[in-house]
Amino acid sequence: MNLLITGGAGFIGSNLVRQVIDKGGIAKLVNLDCLTYAGRLENLDGIHGIHPRYVFEKVDLRDKGEVIRVVREHDITHVMHLAAESHVDRSISGPADFITTNINGTFHLLEACRAHWLDSSFDIRHSTLKPRFHHVSTDEVFGSLGETGFFTETTPYAPNSPYSASKASSDLLVRAYHHTYGLAAVITNCSNNYGPRQFPEKLIPVVIQSILARKPVPVYGDGMNVRDWLHVGDHCEALWTVLTTGKDGETYNIGGCNEKANLDLVQQICDLIDELKPELGGDSRNLITFVTDRPGHDRRYAIDASKIDRELGWKPAHSFESGIRETVTWYLTQTL
Repeated sequence: MNLLITGGAGFIGSNLVRQVIDKGGIAKLVNLDCLTYAGRLENLDGIHGIHPRYVFEKVDLRDKGEVIRVVREHDITHVMHLAAESHVDRSISGPADFITTNINGTFHLLEACRAHWLDSSFDIRHSTLKPRFHHVSTDEVFGSLGETGFFTETTPYAPNSPYSASKASSDLLVRAYHHTYGLAAVITNCSNNYGPRQFPEKLIPVVIQSILARKPVPVYGDGMNVRDWLHVGDHCEALWTVLTTGKDGETYNIGGCNEKANLDLVQQICDLIDELKPELGGDSRNLITFVTDRPGHDRRYAIDASKIDRELGWKPAHSFESGIRETVTWYLTQTL
């Protein structure tokens, strides 16, 4: 397997590279990342420039010619496509990058794989190895839930932000390439990830850093927006499971079975930091500050992950209590 991971210097991508690099059966792992603000090579310390089966390509998915070169030059047989503009707030203030990267970039990658994998010389070289394109997406494509119910793989798409609309579009492109051209492809839609190496614009690292600096901890609206939280390590194991054992043309939801209102999550982090760093003086909940809600803020997401459990045998290994303690502890060690 010559595996291409796009976005491998980002939060989920770097955790995935670390988990996959030493798995058996991989001849080469190519990390394609253009190193925007959220992609950091420091996330790959100990691997980047050191591991003999790891290759880094600083390439922008919007550059079609370079994407084609990478796929051909490294004779890519499998793709795990994570690279994307992913922050909802940024998509509201500047949607253009989300369209060009998430939609056009995915199109360029699909075209490169279609051309390479349908080349007769590819069959000669890899007659016993079936290529596969794994597209990594989000539960935000499904829109917003009420107080009950869960997103399933058959929930209609109803994206409510430029970010989720761009991811829904790229999902549908992958589906179309599978059905039109026979491209072997699978899609996964995950809930909110948390864990080490997350860029500090996302909720959990923002909360941690604000508490440590004794600054106001911002919470949108009334704080009752609900998300399902998935540990990034569990997510990466699920991604590998789908790549290697999933069924072509199928979609799999990946969730942590950990629904939390934003306010409850923030209060839990406050209490953890008060316990772990008593020298800060405690009472971190007093830093919580409610701010104007985000435009179009979806009220609730919740994932039904029973299909991947039933068909592929994956389920999350982390409880939220153990996972969030591990995560907070990791950020504290980075800040000392």
